[in-house]
Amino acid sequence: MDLLQKCVLVVGTGISGIGAVELLETKNIKTLLYDGNKEVKEEYIRNKLPKDSKTQIIIGDIEEELLDQIDIAVLSPGVPTDLPFVEKMRKRNIVIWGEIELAFYFEKGSVLAITGTNGKTTTTALLGEIMRNYHKNTFVVGNIGTPYTSTVLNTNQNSVTVAEVSSFQLETIENFHPVAAAILNITPDHLNRHHTMENYQKAKEAIVRNQTFADTCVLNYDDHFTREFGKTIQSKVVYFSRLEKLQEGIYIDSGTIVFANEKDLTPICRLDELQLLGGHNHENVMAVIAMSISYGVPIHIIQETVKRFQGVEHRIEFVTERNGVAYYNDSKGTNPDAAIKGIQAMNRPTFLIGGGYDKDSQYDEWIQAFEGKVKWLVLLGATREKIAEAAKRQGFTNIIFAECLKEAVEICAKKAEKGDAVLLSPACASWGMFKNYEERGRKFKEYVNELKE
Repeated sequence: MDLLQKCVLVVGTGISGIGAVELLETKNIKTLLYDGNKEVKEEYIRNKLPKDSKTQIIIGDIEEELLDQIDIAVLSPGVPTDLPFVEKMRKRNIVIWGEIELAFYFEKGSVLAITGTNGKTTTTALLGEIMRNYHKNTFVVGNIGTPYTSTVLNTNQNSVTVAEVSSFQLETIENFHPVAAAILNITPDHLNRHHTMENYQKAKEAIVRNQTFADTCVLNYDDHFTREFGKTIQSKVVYFSRLEKLQEGIYIDSGTIVFANEKDLTPICRLDELQLLGGHNHENVMAVIAMSISYGVPIHIIQETVKRFQGVEHRIEFVTERNGVAYYNDSKGTNPDAAIKGIQAMNRPTFLIGGGYDKDSQYDEWIQAFEGKVKWLVLLGATREKIAEAAKRQGFTNIIFAECLKEAVEICAKKAEKGDAVLLSPACASWGMFKNYEERGRKFKEYVNELKE
């Protein structure tokens, strides 16, 4: 497809949409920008664009005559692909892409891509660090904070792009082709968007759709979905496991991460040398090691980097200690499975702050994971009653409702004793109270740092 001769409609005016417009305009491609919110002002959107932007902005309803001009629609990740408006475009044979597919059209180098329900950001950040230490021309993009569209024109045949990709983005790929891909795990999430677990699983698995025998797919052997999926694909599969010793792949043996291939065993590092807490992070490290080795990174660079890496903001991030109480920010725990991993990483009696936007998740397994670690559960947001009911079903009744995050922090600070921990790990999205999990995490840290000794 010759994109230069097409008319492109960008749907959504957030970071992803604005990045797509900037890329398209740089290439002098005719571009329209659409926001379905009738209340938003054109001036507000225009101020997000470059001053010399000539992109036409459309707000509210879009006229049929205008749709007749469109060849490609680029959907922002937050735009569901089954909206009536999107279906209408499909019936007109308008090609539906996402930001990842648009950026990949201009990609000149190699792509290493990571998806999974949990652990994507930590894994992407660590892999990015390793690749930067090995290969100067490296870009780290995606949900981790930098839109792929903002860096892709800087790529060349020798560059490497490390990309965190979500199920939303993978729904709309066509030619996206990572030379190494990883699916870290698949557990229920975003079912309000994908509707069924099968749809969600298929979206994640699309990451390998265009891979060949020459490419690598890294999969979690301990996850039933990914283990079985590995038997069905043509790319070279490398498994990692925290629970099993593998004949080939990455696994843990007596506290040491080991890489096994046909020829020999290579110890990479001991778990107690890592600065990342928790078994889930050990899985993330193993996935990174597998992807790095598949790309040819020397073992010593991998070893040095994984030992130094301290993690990412908002993922079981130590904030401070006040009056002998340790505070941890796990705002990125936006679903029950991620929040379970946050609890499992705690080594103190814990006051847990949870609740937020309802993604049709179930919370019983999260409550079951408390296992005597959680002293009090402080709940807020739209899901607080739903979570409280699940907790009571599981026999956990130390529950307090808070009206806002600041009040939740103050409640924990008042009740916690020396040697306790306070963990923000909501098991829910932040929407409705905050713009995103990053804002929620920053506010938590702000409130904690305001506490007096």
